[in-house]
Amino acid sequence: MRINDVIEYIDRNSEEFLAQLIEFLRIPSVSTDPKRKEDVTRAAEFTADQLRLAGMTRVEIVATPGHPIVYGERVEDPSLPTVLVYGHYDVQPEDPVELWESPPFEPTVRNGELFARGAADDKGQVMIHFKSAQAYVQTQGRLPVNMKFLIEGEEEIGSDHLDRFVKENAELLSCDAVVISDTTMFSRDVPSLCYGLRGLAYVQLEVRGPNRDLHSGSFGGPVDNPAQVLARMLTSMKDQDDRITIPGFYDKVRELTTREREEFARLPFDAEAFKKDLGVQALAGEKGYTTLEQVWARPTLEVNGMISGFVGEGAKTVLPALAMAKVSMRLVPDQNPKEIEDLFVDYVRRIAPQTVEVAVTPMHGGRPWVASLDHPILQAAADAVEKGFGKRPVFQREGGSIPVVSTFTELLKVPTVMMGIGLPDENAHAPNEKLDLGHFYKGIKSSAYFLDILAKKRDEVE
Repeated sequence: MRINDVIEYIDRNSEEFLAQLIEFLRIPSVSTDPKRKEDVTRAAEFTADQLRLAGMTRVEIVATPGHPIVYGERVEDPSLPTVLVYGHYDVQPEDPVELWESPPFEPTVRNGELFARGAADDKGQVMIHFKSAQAYVQTQGRLPVNMKFLIEGEEEIGSDHLDRFVKENAELLSCDAVVISDTTMFSRDVPSLCYGLRGLAYVQLEVRGPNRDLHSGSFGGPVDNPAQVLARMLTSMKDQDDRITIPGFYDKVRELTTREREEFARLPFDAEAFKKDLGVQALAGEKGYTTLEQVWARPTLEVNGMISGFVGEGAKTVLPALAMAKVSMRLVPDQNPKEIEDLFVDYVRRIAPQTVEVAVTPMHGGRPWVASLDHPILQAAADAVEKGFGKRPVFQREGGSIPVVSTFTELLKVPTVMMGIGLPDENAHAPNEKLDLGHFYKGIKSSAYFLDILAKKRDEVE
């Protein structure tokens, strides 16, 4: 196949691709808002139309108890490698709207960047694969490999129905590799590929004392205060070196290799700029590890929120009956979310005083994931990104979690490639979310090169 014709098509149609992305971004597909259910469905229909435009010969909108899943495929030849592209068409809520410089669902281009909710997470990133496929079909009449697409509408609310769909349709989704573009590159000048994600164990911890709120003057002292008990318990979960004290927490942690630590150390990370951007005077974190190592490859325990007693304006001398905290624990290979939840529960029960009752409710979890740096699929992706961006990418991990990656690994038994084109400053989940349009077009080309390289290296990847 003539890859040059494909790249020229992408260049000629860049304005059309941008116009279609803008149309996609105008749909307020906020999956967590019941009032926008019709908008989410409309986004699913738009996704299906894009897959048809990309040349998929089979396109289905699959109903779930929640929001629909969109499936598409084009099988050129069963003997060719098969790539499954995963992404999502739902987006985060736009609040707080007053902090947006332009309306979140009226896409606006400023200084080469496209501002809109969902621009980087994940509509813009999903579109790069739609358009690379379209470029092949329009110029060559076919794809160099077989392609399947699995685009969901519930990623931002936990992908509640995706695992079941994958499990029940493993044969339909059979492939040689999964490609996901829902991550960021290291920086605008340093293209990168993500090869590892942290997992997650998220719990709610409740401490209950008396059967009602009490007057702190009449009862303070003999009645233990649940808010203070909760604070003491949470504080005890880390030592002075920011190391988690829950027994057994680190037993299965896979340590970074020397090669990985050397790769991270070569990255142009500016700690002073990092602090300035965050508005903090100093950095903390687990002793003995660099900032990048802490964020990408070490487990954490963070308090995400606390509620207790009186929090309104003015003063109210109350001894609260209940205190609650949301706690997230980011996990690394080979930690298991359920095992970590159990360790957390055991520790809480052991340290809780007899003056209160405690309850732990698991809220959400996901397994960590890491790929081999030497895997042929990852190397093919690196070659493709180098061609698309004009510079050899570095390998990095990310601190966040994408639970479906582990689902694909466990159920489909194939490697996953994270080909994200976002940037760290693109405000995903925040006001003024944006996508660098240079990265958008380079991402389309990288996707096209990836398909070409896979076809040429079919014996290595199958």
